[in-house]
Amino acid sequence: MKETNKINKKIERTKNNDKPRKEEKVYIMPLGGLEEVGKNSTIIQYRDEIIVIDAGSSFPDENLYGIDLVIPDYNYLEKNKDKVKGLVLTHGHEDHIGAIPYLYQKIDSTVPIYGGKLSIALAMSKFDNFGGISHKPKTYEITNRSVKKIGKYFEVEFIRVTHSIADAYSICINTPAGRIVHTGDFKVDLTPVDNVGFDFQRLAALGEEGVDLLLADSTNSEIPGFTPSERSVGEALRNEFRNAKGRIIVAAFASHIHRLQQIVDVAKETNRKIAIDGRSMVKVFEIATRLGYLEVPKGLMVSLKNVENRKDNEVVILCTGTQGEPLAALSRIAKNMHRHITIREEDTVIISATPIPGNEKAVYSNINNLLKKEAEVVFKKVAGIHVSGHGSQDELKLMLNLIKPKNFMPVHGEYKMLKAHRQLAIECGIPVENIIITENGKKIELTKEYAKEVGKVPSGDVLIDGLGVGDVGNIVLRDRQHLAQDGIVIVVVTISKKTGMIVSGPDIITRGFVYSRESENLINETTKLIKQNLEVHEKNSVTEWNILKGTIKDTASKYLYEETKRNPIILPIIMEV
Repeated sequence: MKETNKINKKIERTKNNDKPRKEEKVYIMPLGGLEEVGKNSTIIQYRDEIIVIDAGSSFPDENLYGIDLVIPDYNYLEKNKDKVKGLVLTHGHEDHIGAIPYLYQKIDSTVPIYGGKLSIALAMSKFDNFGGISHKPKTYEITNRSVKKIGKYFEVEFIRVTHSIADAYSICINTPAGRIVHTGDFKVDLTPVDNVGFDFQRLAALGEEGVDLLLADSTNSEIPGFTPSERSVGEALRNEFRNAKGRIIVAAFASHIHRLQQIVDVAKETNRKIAIDGRSMVKVFEIATRLGYLEVPKGLMVSLKNVENRKDNEVVILCTGTQGEPLAALSRIAKNMHRHITIREEDTVIISATPIPGNEKAVYSNINNLLKKEAEVVFKKVAGIHVSGHGSQDELKLMLNLIKPKNFMPVHGEYKMLKAHRQLAIECGIPVENIIITENGKKIELTKEYAKEVGKVPSGDVLIDGLGVGDVGNIVLRDRQHLAQDGIVIVVVTISKKTGMIVSGPDIITRGFVYSRESENLINETTKLIKQNLEVHEKNSVTEWNILKGTIKDTASKYLYEETKRNPIILPIIMEV
């Protein structure tokens, strides 16, 4: 009898195992960072739970007139805000944390943020003086190999990597449907400035345990070899400081803590005091010094106002503006618009960065302006005063070999960078059919068996203009571009409310089109034609404003194009008296 029961139980177990199980699926949806450098943000969704990796911003390009910031479209997260369980930060650079307060305008402010101590501090400072959020989100500080349970399904582990900022981590996301590793931004720096190294052992262990999908930084995928260590910049800076005869002005990224530490160290060695200019630089110095990530000797810092009272060879001015931002300190110095600093002949200006794609024109405009003032400008990469924080081809291959992913998706880069990273993955033995090159907004379905595109979610650019979020659309941008290219012509006409007769005008005012005194005949002829056509309506008792405005626009546009081959914006203004 006992033997029979055992057999029956065995048969029952076999039947249960034969039943087809529902295949578990997890979805990856990049909202930014693909086919671009910047605004990195990725959604990971399993069932009814979502975590977000990073919430970055990017610089506006030269065609986005008046725009301050570009962030991802968070419409999908707004519609699913009850599912969002956490925001996970890889590190504290603007292209990974710059959009955080805008994200929290869309989701519940109770959603916690997970990240390193420095990343958390920089992220929380984004909420200062930012309206529309009832209270700051709760935060959880992590360290290397910290494992956090987020929601019911996500187990997230943080693995230390080296980058151009402290507290940089790769993220391992374990779900019932599969394991995902997101490298974040990384390089393999064997001699980091802070002596906090790259965790090869844990990344290799994850590779041995099995990774279903790897998302990896592609920024330097076209550059052969290894990226030099950040320490090499210190020696180059030391040489420039020793050779400088007068003041030294150094422009650097405010969040590049390791670069700032080396500037501080070299300034101390060469007996120079440091004055800081730029709000973001001041903020980062305060946060990084308070948290112990930046060591500044007592008495080294001086006020910018007191710089003029010191000898030129005793001064270092550390400022923002490496990307040619119009209002940044270096741009104001280059244009001779700075309140305290005027370029002198023996000044040495060091630009310790390379232009982000799209910013080259603004950067080189500053360099040209500085050279015109006879300053010594050190900016070329060969000078050694800048190295990238991103891994080159051999480092990317090393990561691929450590993780050995079943499926691979290059991220963080323009299309050509993603394509180059794809080739590196093929060389490392990943089957071409297991490599996904996708774009922002695409929905990737991952199981233990495959990874593939299955749909799309809302995505795109949201433009920040002052306090306006997303209220500047294509029409407004087109008008701004039109104004910049061809200017505006304003036609003012006053008519009688009772009779509809022209009381005064048309009067023409131009801005950015022609200078009225030098083009008096053109303006007079345009005025004459508009008046003639309006008088036709006057005789026919036509008083509808839309018709009158249409006549003014058509007449002025046609004549001005015939005479100048330009298409200014025509703005009719009709007043009744």
